Amino acid sequence: MEALNSIVGAINGVVWGPLMLVLILGVGFFLQVGLKFMPILRIGTGFKLLFAGRESQGDGQISPFNALMTSLSATIGTGNIAGVATAVFLGGPGALFWMWMTALVGMATKYAEAVLAVKYREKDELGNFVGGPMYYIKNGLGAKWAWLGVAFALFGAVAAFGIGNGVQANGVAQVLEANFGLNTSVTGVVLMVLTAAVILGGITRIGAVAGKLVPLMAIAYIAAGLIVLLINIGEIGNALSLVFTYAFTPSAAEGGFAGAAVWAAIRFGVARGVFSNEAGLGSAPIAHAAAETKGPVNQGLIAMLGTFIDTIIVCSITGLAIIASGAWTTGESGAALTSAAFEMSLPGIGGYLIAIALSIFAFTTILGWSFYGEKCVEFLLGVKSLVPYRVLWIIMIYFGATADLGFIWLLADTLNAMMAIPNLIALALLSPIVFKLTKEFFASGGRSEEPGGTPAE
Repeated sequence: MEALNSIVGAINGVVWGPLMLVLILGVGFFLQVGLKFMPILRIGTGFKLLFAGRESQGDGQISPFNALMTSLSATIGTGNIAGVATAVFLGGPGALFWMWMTALVGMATKYAEAVLAVKYREKDELGNFVGGPMYYIKNGLGAKWAWLGVAFALFGAVAAFGIGNGVQANGVAQVLEANFGLNTSVTGVVLMVLTAAVILGGITRIGAVAGKLVPLMAIAYIAAGLIVLLINIGEIGNALSLVFTYAFTPSAAEGGFAGAAVWAAIRFGVARGVFSNEAGLGSAPIAHAAAETKGPVNQGLIAMLGTFIDTIIVCSITGLAIIASGAWTTGESGAALTSAAFEMSLPGIGGYLIAIALSIFAFTTILGWSFYGEKCVEFLLGVKSLVPYRVLWIIMIYFGATADLGFIWLLADTLNAMMAIPNLIALALLSPIVFKLTKEFFASGGRSEEPGGTPAE
C-alpha cells in the first residue's frame, strides 16, 4: 500500500501542478471574457429559467430543474464539508479566496459545458439522450480528436468510483462511527441498499429523488450554517480579513495550524474548489444532456447556477464558519474540523448536525456520480454494460465505506485532474461555438433556441 500511495502521490503532484492551475483558471477566465462576463451578469436570468424549468420544455428524460438538481446532487457532498475544511487546514484561510476565484471563472466553464452537451448530444439504442465531453469531442471536434473523448470516458468511468463512490461512502461511514458509534460495515450495507433502490431505476428515478432531496438538504445546511455565523457575527469581519490577507501572503502558524505558503493556499483552494463544484471536470454536462430543455443556451444558464450555489453559497458558509469560530487553529482536519466549528457554536448538537448533513450530501453524490460513471462506460462499451456497471457500483460502496480515507482522498484528487485535462482542451477548442450560440440567443431575445441533439450516426 505504501508503494501505491507513493506512485499515486507522485502522479498527483504532476497533474495538480502549474499546468492544471493554468488550464482550470485559464480556460475558465478565457470563457468568461469571451462571454463578456455574461454568466456573472446573468445570474438572475439563470434563476428565472430554473424556476420555469420545473416543468419539461422539450426533448429529454428529466426536467431542466431536475437536471440541475442531479448535477448538484453530485457536487454538494463531502467536498462542501470535508473538502473545504481540508483546504483551510492545508492552505490556511486564504484557500477560501482561491475557491471563490475558481467558482467565478467556473461559472463560465459550467455554462459552456452544458451548452455543448445539449448541442452535441445523441440518442442511444434505448432512445435516451446521452451527452457530455465524450460526445461533444466526437461530434464537435471530429474523428482526429476521437482519442480525447475515449480518454475522458475512461478517466470518468474509473474516477467515478473514487470521487462519487469511495470518498462519499467513506465519509459517511467515518462520521457516523465517530458520532453515533455505528459500525462502518453496517453503514456500507445500508448505503448499498438505499443506492440500489434508486439507481436501478435509471436517470428518471435519480432525477426525481434529487429534485426533492437536494433543495431540502441544501436549504437546511445553509440555515444551520447561517446560525453558526450569526453566533460568531463579531468575528466575521476578522475572518474575511484573514481570507483576503492569506490569499496573497503566507499564513503564520497559529494554535494547531502549522502555517502555509501562498502556493498552498492557491493549490488547495483550487483543488478543493474543483473537487466540490466540479467546474471543468466535465461531469455535470452528462446530467444536463438529459434535460427536457428548449435548447443549449437555456440549459447552460441553468447549469452555471450549480457552481454558484455549491461554492459561492454552500462552501463559503462552511469556510467562514470554520474561520470565524476559530476552529481552524485547533489542528483538526476534514469533516472533524467542520464538526468542531459547528460544535463550538452549537454545543451538544453541532457535531450531530454535520454528521447528518454529510451523510445525506454524500448519499446524493453517490446517486449523481453513478449516472456519470455509467454514461462514460456506455460510451466505451455500449448499453449492454449499464446493468453490470450499476451492480458493480453498488458492491463497491461497501469497500469504500471500510477503506483507508487518506488513500481514497489522494486517488480521487488525482483522478479529478485526469478527467479535467481532455475536457478543458475540448472547451477551449469549441469555445467559438459557445460564443456564437450565446450571441445569437441574446440577440434574438432568447427566441433563437432549438432543441439540441445530434442524431447518432
